Amino acid sequence: MKHSLIDGISESRGAAESRGAAESRGAGESRGVAEARRAAESRRAAESRGASARATRAAEAVAAVEAKARRMMTARAAKVAAVVLGILLLAGLAVPGLPVLRLPVFGLPAPGLPVLGLSSLAKTEQLTPVKVLLDWAPNTNHTGIYVALDNGYYAEEGLDVEILEPAAAGTTEAVVGSGKADFGISFQEAVTYARLSGVPIKSIAAVIQHNTSGFASMASRGIETPTDFEGKRYGGWESPMESAIIGALMRSVGADVGKVQFVNIGIGDLLTFLQRDMDFVWIFYGWDGIEAELRGLDLNVLMFSDYTHAVPDWYTPVIITSEGMIEKDPDKVARFMRATSKGYQSAIADPDGAAAILLKYAPELKPELVQASQRWLAPRYQDDAARWGEQKFEVWDEFADWMYREGLVDSRLDAAAAFTNEFLP
Repeated sequence: MKHSLIDGISESRGAAESRGAAESRGAGESRGVAEARRAAESRRAAESRGASARATRAAEAVAAVEAKARRMMTARAAKVAAVVLGILLLAGLAVPGLPVLRLPVFGLPAPGLPVLGLSSLAKTEQLTPVKVLLDWAPNTNHTGIYVALDNGYYAEEGLDVEILEPAAAGTTEAVVGSGKADFGISFQEAVTYARLSGVPIKSIAAVIQHNTSGFASMASRGIETPTDFEGKRYGGWESPMESAIIGALMRSVGADVGKVQFVNIGIGDLLTFLQRDMDFVWIFYGWDGIEAELRGLDLNVLMFSDYTHAVPDWYTPVIITSEGMIEKDPDKVARFMRATSKGYQSAIADPDGAAAILLKYAPELKPELVQASQRWLAPRYQDDAARWGEQKFEVWDEFADWMYREGLVDSRLDAAAAFTNEFLP
């Protein structure tokens, strides 16, 4: 249709040119004939001009319709493209010309598209890989990390986080110190041993603000104070730390640690050991104590937090990284800690939702134990600290000094160099 209208315009222009030529030829004709011819030609010229204007308006209308059609087609194409790319995203297929992202929750490669709901919606750059090595199998000490992963907090910070369980080759401290993992879960005493052995690691957050462990026994055994440890069997791992703590508690009440029988029970169900032939064991109340409650076991627990006059409070667990990481990529550490802090804050605010996320990644755990443990730990992650993860110099210094006095280490720790709050948001 557009071509026929333009052809009409061209024909009108040709007619005008022909008329001009005719006027020249008729210059020698009679005036009357020439005037009649000019009058007729004027009428035809007026008609042609009207036709030309109508053709121009028609052409403009056609162009407007076509432009609208193109916009509609472009919008439809964009919608179709979005659907196709979305399908490719879910299918884990790469799109030529687009960078490949790694979705941390599902571990699928996907086109370089923004993830809906993230503050970095317009970013398409590749995420930075991060390895986090746990100290043990997944449990509620780790929930904030899984919440940060599942809620996309790490992705918001441009991080592709992979959570690893400990392997047989090397401790978490050694693996992180060597740079084979970026971050890890450790304990204040382990960091102390490692640093004094030359392992370049540093604690960057306290997962739980105060110690939540203690010595547990069946109520029927009658162990209510450290004095009652005398003549009893302690089931543990024969570590120097265990005997030092038991000795310190007993000395604080005038009891004799030499009257305790230490038995190496290895790794197993501590509650089962208590019900059989062990008089007391070391438990982490947020897990073992809660499980005892769920089983209906009547325990007496001497919490370490009630005996800080004998054994100073200490952080357990903590998040560590290497000094090399802090020196070479402090921005990466800061981004990781911003996301991790949000994860633990979310776990504090919504323990049931956090428990569901942990179970999603560790379905082998008992749902009722995870839920109850999460509710118990939620107010204890931050407790009386100004912010989650905060560490105090006096906690590091006093416990390191206690370890030195007990002969657990050969030299004094530089407590100020062992931790930092620099990367906490």
